[in-house]
Amino acid sequence: MPEPLHEVIAQRNVMVPMRDGVRLSADIYLPARDGEVLPGKHPALLHRTQYDKSIIERSIGWCTWFAERGYVAIIQDSRGTFESEGITNFFIPEAEDGFDTLEWIGLQPWSNGEVGNWGISWAAWTQTAMAALGPPNMGPLVPTFGGSNAYTSTVRQGGAFELRLMGAAFWVSAFNKNSGLKQEPFIDSALNRSPIRLTDWLKRLPIRRGQTQLALVPNYENWVFEIMTRSDYDEYWKHPSFAPAEYWDNFPDKPMLFVGGWYDPYTRAVFENFTGLSALKKGPVRVLVGPWTHASDSPERVYAGDVEFGAEAAVDFKDTHLRWFDQWMRGVENGVRDEAPIRLFVMGGGGGHRTLDGRIMHGGRWRDEYEWPLARTKFTPFYIHSDGSLDQTAPPEAESSTTYTFDPDDPVPTIGGQLSAFYELTDLPPGIADPSVLPRPLRAREIVAAGGYDQVEDPRFYGCSPPYLPLGARRDVLVYQTEPLEEDVEVTGPIEVVLWVSSDAPDTDFTAKLIDCYPPSIHYPYGFNLNLTDSIIRLRYRHGDGKADPLPAGEVACIKIILLPTSNLFAAGHRIRLDISSSNFPRFDVNPNTGEPLLQHRRKSLADNTVFHEAARPSHILLPIIPR
Repeated sequence: MPEPLHEVIAQRNVMVPMRDGVRLSADIYLPARDGEVLPGKHPALLHRTQYDKSIIERSIGWCTWFAERGYVAIIQDSRGTFESEGITNFFIPEAEDGFDTLEWIGLQPWSNGEVGNWGISWAAWTQTAMAALGPPNMGPLVPTFGGSNAYTSTVRQGGAFELRLMGAAFWVSAFNKNSGLKQEPFIDSALNRSPIRLTDWLKRLPIRRGQTQLALVPNYENWVFEIMTRSDYDEYWKHPSFAPAEYWDNFPDKPMLFVGGWYDPYTRAVFENFTGLSALKKGPVRVLVGPWTHASDSPERVYAGDVEFGAEAAVDFKDTHLRWFDQWMRGVENGVRDEAPIRLFVMGGGGGHRTLDGRIMHGGRWRDEYEWPLARTKFTPFYIHSDGSLDQTAPPEAESSTTYTFDPDDPVPTIGGQLSAFYELTDLPPGIADPSVLPRPLRAREIVAAGGYDQVEDPRFYGCSPPYLPLGARRDVLVYQTEPLEEDVEVTGPIEVVLWVSSDAPDTDFTAKLIDCYPPSIHYPYGFNLNLTDSIIRLRYRHGDGKADPLPAGEVACIKIILLPTSNLFAAGHRIRLDISSSNFPRFDVNPNTGEPLLQHRRKSLADNTVFHEAARPSHILLPIIPR
């Protein structure tokens, strides 16, 4: 890693005007020598966040690090958060605010005009949002764990709602010390010391307006109810801040590096951005995906949940960014120009022993690729059968199906997977009144952890209870698995589950989960059933167009569940397993089966759901097999 070249001078809380007169607060870190800002114009890098620019810089120090290496680094509080003016409204203002901020930076005396951008999660959305408006001075992008269309994946999925976003409103509003948000002193105390926590509200879903602590911060309450209850794909969801994929044509033709993780909820979006923009732009447009969860430091970890991947899995993430910006903003020929468009980590092949940290060694390796899906992919259907088997032979029976009862009061608990920031804040310690004194990680209690886990109930996960049995033992979980594999099988790419189904309810859900089943061993006597990827479909949204069309009770429909992409080597001796059910809670909201407006229901009912596996209705998972 290059050594620091410069001193750093920070200008704090510089107010940047937006088009509507609202001013957003930015901290500017400038390279310096002998206590003076370096003369001349410099390339600038921007990071926009709702998570408190001051705490972010204190905790990870990226702005200082970039400035020491000759960049002007700017970090800005999003509208209505911390030191910025205005009212926060989830993603909606980020496109316009980002565009205006880029324009302002380009006019500053220390700027050479072009502005690169970096950041994860919200700070990734801010990049694609402003790019959707075509800012002329936008430079290279590095969006990490960011979206392409919030409706189809990451906020909603298959018509269902990802409850982590409701949870975010609780902890983000508590943590946000913006003076305009909390004009009365009791509001901060009520949000941070409430005896009612997010886990309590998860037991009382759907939440109702005016009944939770969010009523004290109406703007947060408003956007939560917007994203929860707007279940159709309408103009709201097509705003460039929500759906940058609708505006790819407008993106400036600049180098873009999309970073994702196999255990991150944005992986589908990362590849959508890559494929969509690669077809339209010279870029270059590239993608980097590792075995990571949704966290700022996860690319430098070697594990995700209870699974370890080996030292090779970690990357020097700051250096990845510096090489990218140096190449495309300074013309430093450091080899980035010649790298493959895709670099991905193929999980698996690690032997399965228990590490000293108590994790299973799943292993893996990096590989360069040139297109997505990979050109050599053999999309192969694996069919489900009445005896619980999964193989490449279509079912021969004229009539064959399995029916189970789905009880919305007893949903299947979420055990790992592609989640992010699903936690609640613990109370402030006695004597501390300012929530900003304690950084968020020190107060965060995880409700559902992301990553790979054995699919057995566990006290670490919300909704699990003694005696902590395997999920596959539930009556409402259908398990289909192959015989032990005779040779290694690599699955890399997008994955679809095609099911013929019916229900006696006015509406219901179907879920699917792909699992790598380790055989019993001295380290794991019962084996280890490792979750890889999952998803959901709400029957009324089975057409995929975002328009509700209830399926009449008893009528059979062919549905498609789009799992998030993955890359995994199923080793010889392992089994490929597919679980089918109707809930995955609290990853997704639970369908009440009544057909009422979603997350506004007053009733619940049991649903008898049927999955067909017969000659005319050959339900299957379509796996992207990579020949070895």
